[in-house]
Amino acid sequence: MSSTLLLLFLLLSLAITSSGTPLRPGFYSETCPEAEFIVRDVIKKAMVRETRSGASVMRLQFHDCLVNGCDGSVLLDDTPYMLGEKLSLSNINSLRSFEVIDEVKEALENACAGVVSCADIVIMVARDAVVLSGGPNWEVKLGRRDSLTASQKDSDDIMPSPRANATSLINLFSGFNLSVKDLVALSGSHSIGKGRCFSIVHRLYNQSGTGRPDPAIEPKFRKELDKLCPLGGDGNVTGNLDATPKKFDNQFFKDLVNGRGFLNSDQTLFTHPKTRGYVRLFSRNQREFFEAFVKGMIKLGDLQSGRPGEIRKNCRVINGRPLEDLIDDF
Repeated sequence: MSSTLLLLFLLLSLAITSSGTPLRPGFYSETCPEAEFIVRDVIKKAMVRETRSGASVMRLQFHDCLVNGCDGSVLLDDTPYMLGEKLSLSNINSLRSFEVIDEVKEALENACAGVVSCADIVIMVARDAVVLSGGPNWEVKLGRRDSLTASQKDSDDIMPSPRANATSLINLFSGFNLSVKDLVALSGSHSIGKGRCFSIVHRLYNQSGTGRPDPAIEPKFRKELDKLCPLGGDGNVTGNLDATPKKFDNQFFKDLVNGRGFLNSDQTLFTHPKTRGYVRLFSRNQREFFEAFVKGMIKLGDLQSGRPGEIRKNCRVINGRPLEDLIDDF
């Protein structure tokens, strides 16, 4: 390595801090004491404009944390040198409301520039979206750093498909030290929001290659879905993920018990013997669901890659010029 490149790497290292900082509540109590209030205020206004944005920002935590830890990598835009996670199979035409994250970041930068990470914003907005939709409140642990890169391949390799069955989901979650109960509780994030017809066409017309609909779908509900999502229709048309799509409650689990789950990956939680009991429990006891959901979100938020990171100024790009650009100059 030339002396110029060595100097470049040394300079970059000064601007990068380890992502291994212990997470704790109140991390910004001295450096940005109003941070959590600012985040909630922006999210509240965004949900007034469009209720669905609450469900959208909440799901960012799941899509971010499972892929190399909670590091804000899902927020990075593609560059000529990097294919990020936004266009991965599970995210393209699905993840949305990135502009809401931009609004939150701008408000925080105006209050305390260079202090609050985008990775922590993802964690805070998820909690606030749940609370503002009528769900439980909890104390979030903060102190994450933002990744310096993202990987579409990693996202494709890790994130489950809407067609996934309970067995594959159980195996996936176990790899992150998340239990079967965590899996079912976190699936309850689908208590709010909508899903695309693209995600369920196979259930309606060719489940498991049979040329027939999924027999687990309740017949009247299947007729409703057939009308909403006709074969050959617009795959981007959306349907409610449960009967109360604007309220965070246990209706989602009641719907699964009655064969009215929208996604295959949701309904399979009731047809599989290892997950069915938790679906029944949560359908009968909302407090049990809320408590399990909070525990699952905290465990999910604890996932960290241990890789170097920074505090991005803009959640869509790393600070300064990409390293590849700088190397190309020499």
